[in-house]
Amino acid sequence: MSIATNMKRATIGGLAAAVAALAATPALAEVEIETAYVFNTFSFLVSGFLVMWMACGFAMLESGLVRTKNTATICLKNIALYSVAGIMYYLIGYNLMYVGVDAGWIGSFSIFYDGSLDEAALAAEVADVGYSTMSDWFFQMVFVATAASIVSGTVAERVKFWPFMIFTVVLTAVIYPVQASWTWGGGWLSEMGFSDYAGSTLVHSCGGWAALVGAILLGPRKGKYGADGKVTPMPGANLPLATLGTFILWLGWFGFNGGSVLALGSAAAAAEMSIVYANTNLAAAAGVVVAIFMTQILYKKIDLTMALNGAIGGLVAITAGPALEFSFLAIIVGGVGGALVVIAVPLIDKLKIDDVVGAISAHLVAGIWGTLCVAFFGGGDLVAQITGIVAVGIWTVVTSAIVWGILKVTIGIRANEEDEMIGLDKAELGMEAYPEFGSGSSSM
Repeated sequence: MSIATNMKRATIGGLAAAVAALAATPALAEVEIETAYVFNTFSFLVSGFLVMWMACGFAMLESGLVRTKNTATICLKNIALYSVAGIMYYLIGYNLMYVGVDAGWIGSFSIFYDGSLDEAALAAEVADVGYSTMSDWFFQMVFVATAASIVSGTVAERVKFWPFMIFTVVLTAVIYPVQASWTWGGGWLSEMGFSDYAGSTLVHSCGGWAALVGAILLGPRKGKYGADGKVTPMPGANLPLATLGTFILWLGWFGFNGGSVLALGSAAAAAEMSIVYANTNLAAAAGVVVAIFMTQILYKKIDLTMALNGAIGGLVAITAGPALEFSFLAIIVGGVGGALVVIAVPLIDKLKIDDVVGAISAHLVAGIWGTLCVAFFGGGDLVAQITGIVAVGIWTVVTSAIVWGILKVTIGIRANEEDEMIGLDKAELGMEAYPEFGSGSSSM
């Protein structure tokens, strides 16, 4: 038996003993139903607004990694996609994801989610559900915008605003909820044993697949790739802003993963949430450190943008199974996630797929790795995990290709060459994010 296995079992035994000791203490033996209701609801709400704060993180990260002439546009897209995602999830997405799935493939097509109507029946709800229904809706809603944010960063600097927003409507109303219903809604993947704690595949890989299809159909930015295969760097304009965005995402991820415990009304739930927080932090840190060392070795210089994406790769990787009791495993999961980002970014460039912020590498590639880790380190079924990865990939690629394809042949999805040259801020918004830089900023 390996040392790691022994240490893991010892940690599990220690945790179980501690929880049992808490339960045996007379003052902590039971929690009143209403108290548990309050704490569970509180967890959903606080975790939800932490995940909502990730929308700011994506906006800042992407604003820092695009050129100045496209900064205002990327800011607009991020606040618009979050708003549209929330409305579409209310109108149709939540019902497709959770209502009447029953081990099947899709939920209800009924319009509007009005769980707030049930709040009046508080006494029955406390006993039967254990949390406010609208707190749960809010927590689930903020996740859907993350998938759309992933697409935004990849296709930045050449996708037109309105076609992108139409795609966001379909992604958040149908594409994301349907595949998520297969697991979180109690659908067929859940029945076969597929596990994705907080969404390495259901959120991040889904967004990554949609981004990949969009990037392929859009084509690269002008001048990005030479005829000889040479890659022309197009560095972002504000790396401090990108760094701030990464830290905001890191903070929001505690709500993303920690809130996915889905309870805080017992000592066991509080203990699990603490483990999830610690493992989330360790995985992100490992992703950064590995990315720093790898870029130093490979390029003889440290790449800040790789370090930032290394953090995100580590966070995405641990998201599928952050409740590992042996926390050293979280370092391995996150470290490999960071390494995969460093490897995947130049590989995707060699394929002439232009991903402005590296989102495909950080979310899709690291998401696949993290989902497999549930089988490698968390006791999950490897066949079920692979099946889930493939099923979500096929669904998202096919549906995204249909939507992007229809938009491309009807209203068009790409800005014309002149608009791309002067920047989408001037072309679509008629403004500049940094007007004090003068007219020369359009060529940056």
